[in-house]
Amino acid sequence: MKENFDKSVNEARGCLIKAAGWSTQDFGMGRIVGEVFAYVFLSRDPASLDEVAEGLELSKAAVSIATRQLDKLSLLRRVKTPGDRRTYYTTSDHFAASLQKGILELIRSKLKSAGDVLDQAESHLAAAESTPDTLFVVDQIKRARKIRGKVDLLLNNPLMKLIG
Repeated sequence: MKENFDKSVNEARGCLIKAAGWSTQDFGMGRIVGEVFAYVFLSRDPASLDEVAEGLELSKAAVSIATRQLDKLSLLRRVKTPGDRRTYYTTSDHFAASLQKGILELIRSKLKSAGDVLDQAESHLAAAESTPDTLFVVDQIKRARKIRGKVDLLLNNPLMKLIG
């Protein structure tokens, strides 16, 4: 009976890990980042790079890159074990604060970059002849700025600031 239970638990963990990978891939962060986060999240004890790599059947280098990204976003934290030189990882104790500090700041940064690109595109069009194509692109840039502005308002909403 225990063998069936372990199989069911492993299948459930596998589903959750895959879903996390798809989610982070959809956000442009790569599948492995989500899988590593979910693996560590679903581990009872802090996990080493070797354990994560073996558990996900990935290279240690790929897992190392993903853990650095997650650490930078404050979604993982490093844990040292006395007498062991390896670094272990566990998920952040304060997910909401990590979300505020990490992911939302990443989105804000991407939003700023998008604004810079829109500025650059507009400067290219400043000297362009007024043709239907030029007017269309100018209108699309205006539309993109409106969307960017709405997302910016959402991200800077006082309720979002309360998350952290």
